Parts: sequence; C-alpha cells; structure tokens
Amino acid sequence: MLFKKRGVFTERDAEKVIGWMSAHPEERELIVMAEGVTAEAKRRLWDYARAVHLMADMTGEERSVKVEILEGFVSERVKGLNVEELKP
Repeated sequence: MLFKKRGVFTERDAEKVIGWMSAHPEERELIVMAEGVTAEAKRRLWDYARAVHLMADMTGEERSVKVEILEGFVSERVKGLNVEELKP
C-alpha cells in the first residue's frame, strides 16, 4: 500500500501507518512517499518489517512486509492513502 504525505513524514506518521498495516495483514508492501522522512520514522518502519518477519518465523507463517521510502516530490495523481487522513 502506498502512503503519501506532503511535507515531512515523522515518527507519529509512521505510527499511524503501522497501525493501518497491522489492521490489514494481507498487505505485503509498505511504500511511503513524502517530501522528507525523518530518521526516526525510517527506523520505525524498518523495525515493523523486521517484527513482522520475526513473528512469522515464530508462528511458522510465510509473511513479510517490504518497505520502500520515496523522498522528494509528492504527486497528487498517484493513488494512495493520505497519511493526514489516517486515524491515530
């Protein structure tokens, strides 16, 4: 799923995205598109991906989440969820 935000993507935004992803376990990709992403937010997203992989190993599932972070221009034409509209 693509999440987009104009401006800087912060650790609080990462928490919203992780909450949404946790509610939708069928999603296998987490893509963040923002003008800038803080180091703390990146760490949060990568930690989430590692946690999903570790839990899958412990339960014997084949599940993983691929994380991609795109920094720069955020197009309105690209379809995705707006981070500001996600509930905390």
